[in-house]
Amino acid sequence: MQEKEIICISCPLGCHLKVTGRRGQDITVTGNQCIRGEIYGKEEFLAPTRIVTAVVRTNSAKYPYVPVKTDRPVIRARIPELLRELYRIKTSIPIQCGDVIIENYDETEVKVICTRSISE
Repeated sequence: MQEKEIICISCPLGCHLKVTGRRGQDITVTGNQCIRGEIYGKEEFLAPTRIVTAVVRTNSAKYPYVPVKTDRPVIRARIPELLRELYRIKTSIPIQCGDVIIENYDETEVKVICTRSISE
């Protein structure tokens, strides 16, 4: 039996959750004040995910980097691999906010998009 304490970020309450269970068995979440806390606790216990923010190099001396983020959460264990790929990429200026840098990261349907427009 595993036990994990988590602070819920699903709503402004910030409930202190206690998640108990094993993979493939029933998982119990206590401390939540809403249903979102129970869902978040189970997801975080089984397969934690995060939105990834980073920077990508550009071909501009004035603006050497452009900020990017994923359009959906990435499984936490895959984040270092994604960051290595992002740090290898070099994009061209001009670029618009919303432009796709990576269309389908490693066949996960996750897009990496630019979060700032830069025109030189």
